[in-house]
Amino acid sequence: QVQLSESGGGLVQAGDSLRLSCAASGRTFSTFDMGWFRQAPGKEREFVAAINRSSGNKYYADSVKGRFTISRDNAKNTVYLQMNSLKPEDTAIYYCATIDSGTYCDVNAYDYWGQGTQVTVSS
Repeated sequence: QVQLSESGGGLVQAGDSLRLSCAASGRTFSTFDMGWFRQAPGKEREFVAAINRSSGNKYYADSVKGRFTISRDNAKNTVYLQMNSLKPEDTAIYYCATIDSGTYCDVNAYDYWGQGTQVTVSS
């Protein structure tokens, strides 16, 4: 079992920045890859970013590439999502999740999910 807890969401204006954190417990953090997804009202959950457990290789959705940065600190059992130049269309609940194997952008490949943190970007 893995427990995930996101934090750092909030209400910001367009162009502002936020950093989301996701703290993991229950299993050695460095044994799984991590991803961030988001879900806006009335829409499906969509892939945002992922990071490999060992190489640190990072993958991004086209919609956030160049604005968002995923990182992880295995010593702190935490993954981060730095979000810059936020846009109103980034408004969503953001979730972190673990993945052992599979395609990063496939929501069904992920095993454990956090409860989510709300990000609201006003224009």
